[in-house]
Amino acid sequence: MAFQGKKLINNPNDVVTEFIEGLAETYPGVQYLDGFPEVKVVLRADVSSATYDKVAVISGGGSGHEPAHAGFVGEGMLTAAICGEVFASPQVDSILAGIRAVTGPKGCILIVKNYTGDRLNFGLAAEQAKSEGYKVETVIVGDDCALPPPRGIAGRRGLAGTILVHKVAGAAAASGLSLDEVAAEAKCASEMVGTMGVALSVCTLPGQVTSDRLGPGKMELGLGIHGEPGAAVVDLQPVEVVVSYVLKQILSPETNYVPITRGNRVVLMVNGLGATPVMELMIAAGKAVPQLQLEHGLAVDRVYTGSFMTSLDMAGFSISIMKADEAILQWLDAATKAPFWPAGIDGNRPPAKIPVQLPLNHLMNNDESIGRPLQLSKQGQILEVCIEAAANAVIDLRDSLNEWDSKVGDGDCGSTMYRGATAILEDMKKYYPLNDAVETVNEIGSSVRRVMGGTSGIIYNIFCKAAHAQLKANSQSAVTSKQWAEALEASIAAVSKYGGASAGYRTLLDALIPASAVLQERLNAGDDPFTAFVLSSEAALAGAESTRHMQAQAGRSTYVSTDILASVPDPGAMAAAAWYRAAALAIKNKEPS
Repeated sequence: MAFQGKKLINNPNDVVTEFIEGLAETYPGVQYLDGFPEVKVVLRADVSSATYDKVAVISGGGSGHEPAHAGFVGEGMLTAAICGEVFASPQVDSILAGIRAVTGPKGCILIVKNYTGDRLNFGLAAEQAKSEGYKVETVIVGDDCALPPPRGIAGRRGLAGTILVHKVAGAAAASGLSLDEVAAEAKCASEMVGTMGVALSVCTLPGQVTSDRLGPGKMELGLGIHGEPGAAVVDLQPVEVVVSYVLKQILSPETNYVPITRGNRVVLMVNGLGATPVMELMIAAGKAVPQLQLEHGLAVDRVYTGSFMTSLDMAGFSISIMKADEAILQWLDAATKAPFWPAGIDGNRPPAKIPVQLPLNHLMNNDESIGRPLQLSKQGQILEVCIEAAANAVIDLRDSLNEWDSKVGDGDCGSTMYRGATAILEDMKKYYPLNDAVETVNEIGSSVRRVMGGTSGIIYNIFCKAAHAQLKANSQSAVTSKQWAEALEASIAAVSKYGGASAGYRTLLDALIPASAVLQERLNAGDDPFTAFVLSSEAALAGAESTRHMQAQAGRSTYVSTDILASVPDPGAMAAAAWYRAAALAIKNKEPS
């Protein structure tokens, strides 16, 4: 099945020229030749062939891989980039126009990705330029490691490793080296780098339909940057597994695509293919570094993570590994004004993590009694059952909470509550002084604060701290049911005070306020505490369900239409009702009397 792709464009035929116009308006260091639509050349604004006294570094190819190649035009990197139409090699006349515009007496080097069209067009342009008296050298980059060694003349495809070759050549040229020396540096770099890509989706060309040929739950290994088929279509795997596979393919001694062996120093590039969030790219980078170090015995000297050579809106990433030495690192660290080369990467890498300066709450407390007791009292047993039931209720509700929150919020309520609940269960095994209910409430707040982000985390931390303060001020040894009720009331008041919400605002308070009222009412009427707790939990559940009929006045739900709000209850209220009711039923079952 296919459908029309959504693009923020005008005429699909004008996307390349309009991209170039926007790039030049954004970055004053670049200009373009006034030859649209045939000639699409981006060049340094400070370079003219009449006055340029260094080797010009020129690259290019089909468009659709932005920021490559035009985004890497700048002092210390490319002198000019020749842009073809989307996924189509630039024409010979366009390449020649670029050569003539920036090439001075020291000549130019053409860095070309290994695709037949690019090789032919850049090759013919090079020969024509030589006949006009220009000094021209060409370096072909074929860094693809996904496919078996080719038997024909096509060779390995040029991928994101080309960007590292750009940087090496640009820095070498900027240092004043001769054309032969720059070409030698670039050729050496091209032979030291290997790349493999992984895609979760294919890309959509401007004005064309989107294909879903990969299908749900599938990924493609070794997909090309033009959407051409890769080595295999497989089931979607965790990124750690994917990274491991890719690294093994690149470093395979059987193919011997890159001359990298244990003990070598390397540079790592994790490159987004166009639609991959930075978060996912960083996760991949974070898994790749220790695998390179521990499994492959390599020293990782530099890590570049971002989108360097994309494939329009393809979801996925590629990994490039380049063998490094002091000379390569010097070129990579050299200053550049290319707008899309990452800043802040140069220099030796310090340890990725350092110790937290302030210890966690249970480690700060000098009272040796704080911690899980070896023997639980009757109250400690009840408290443990209560906490365990409440946490498990939240864990079981995760997917429903996320589904509701995806309609009225940011879709992460269940995941956030899940983190808090699992942390509570883990910490209870080691740190909670369950025989001391007051300090246990305080420790729950510490667990929540440590792992729950966003509004939910701070609200529940305030909730626990207010309850702890109330209990500590009014209880002696065992906490009475009336004191628990007062602590709940104090917690509600604190959340309302700092969060600004009250009854009817469509928040967790719409579950807790009626629960508190019924709990106080039934205790004052003389009901036994367990029955009162269960009845108040029914009120909590009813209050949470009633949020379907409320107009939100707090949180992200305030931006959602009434019709959508009416389709689901408030996730925060449902979470509160779930843990409250689970705790009540657990205590009732623990103490049937």
